[in-house]
Amino acid sequence: MIGTAAAWVVERTDLPGRRFFHVLLAAPLAVPAFVNSYGWVSLTPKVTGFDGALLIVTLSYYPLVFLPVAAALRGLNPALEETSNSLGRGSFSTFVRVVLPQLRPALLGGSLLVGLHLLAEFGALQMLRFPTFTTAIYDQYQSTFNGPAASALATVLVLGCLLLLLAELRLRGARRYAPVGSGSMRPPTPLRLGRATVPVLLAVLALVGLAVGVPIGSLIHWLVVGSSTAFPLHSLISTTATSIGLGVAAAAVTSALALPVAWLCERHRGRLSTLLERSTYFGSGLPGIVVALAFVTVTIRYARPLYQTTAMLIAAYVILFVPRAMISQRAAIAQAPAILDDVAHSLGASRLSKLRRVTLPLVAPGMGAGAALVFLAVVTELTATLLLAPIGTQTLATQFWSKSSSIAYGAAAPYAAMMILISAPATLLLTRAMTRTSPS
Repeated sequence: MIGTAAAWVVERTDLPGRRFFHVLLAAPLAVPAFVNSYGWVSLTPKVTGFDGALLIVTLSYYPLVFLPVAAALRGLNPALEETSNSLGRGSFSTFVRVVLPQLRPALLGGSLLVGLHLLAEFGALQMLRFPTFTTAIYDQYQSTFNGPAASALATVLVLGCLLLLLAELRLRGARRYAPVGSGSMRPPTPLRLGRATVPVLLAVLALVGLAVGVPIGSLIHWLVVGSSTAFPLHSLISTTATSIGLGVAAAAVTSALALPVAWLCERHRGRLSTLLERSTYFGSGLPGIVVALAFVTVTIRYARPLYQTTAMLIAAYVILFVPRAMISQRAAIAQAPAILDDVAHSLGASRLSKLRRVTLPLVAPGMGAGAALVFLAVVTELTATLLLAPIGTQTLATQFWSKSSSIAYGAAAPYAAMMILISAPATLLLTRAMTRTSPS
């Protein structure tokens, strides 16, 4: 609800500074959820428990809905809404009956990402001392090494993932959303807020302040007054370089592997393509520690030379985060008219030429958004990295976790600040990719 409302405000109203707020509303993606928890917990212990967990994960993950919904709103033909208004429907009725159904792929895709991510969330909830299946699995592995008990708990997460996938599939339906017809769409006329301008502006500022201002303010506080604060330059440089390298490699591999599946699901719908797509979501519904331990078991028994190698770590990232690339690519392909492929084929274009000159330019914004989402996830991934990273390899996330687990908030602050700094450009790229539309 927050993501959809925020997207509608910045895309369909005359809110002052809409472009600026569009970037700010996406900024929480640059702040890892466990850094957000760190920011709140280190300032006040009152955020622990269910209410605190609900607040923090909502503030951390609403951009996963906000960005695709905002992009879909920019791609909608305003003539549909004007036709509804001319038939006597008010603004609210038009939104519910005309606009909302067109947002279904983006809204359901973003909500699915949030649900799957929360099923596997560990760092934020562990720091808030809020027990979930994921934290219980970690405790079983970490303290008692009880593999069967942890596997039983992981089975519940797999069932939860399956339920989410089935619900999203049923709600999505088989409708197509690509525009059909000639001509180009003009920009919609912004709705005048009038007297509601100040309350809406204050609500947006409050949302940004809670989602971004609190964790960044907490970081600044601990950097300035923390008794354990230190700036180990060599460690910061090496962990930053490692995090960026892993993020770029995983984003490239994941995007390349997700594109054929996303294309099949949109252009050649059927049971086989749907099954192939849905199978990619199961890994992301599992905690990173479960996926990592599965890789450890397989490599030790059957592929020992691959044990604790960068290749295995990137493979785990692909399994965990391929839905992030898939959903963005599917949304882009869904709004790209399939008839353009047929026209290119009728003009004698080869498959390679059609892919290069027609398909890729149309889906490039979606691919860029998906790659940015994967990069952000890899830079802040914790549990799988702890188990699969080669010996001696440290990332910003693992170093931050090591320091914050020992209540050294000041020592953890520089690593959290670096994660935010290198995540910010990817977030900006993601924002631009999701707002770049070509309605014609």
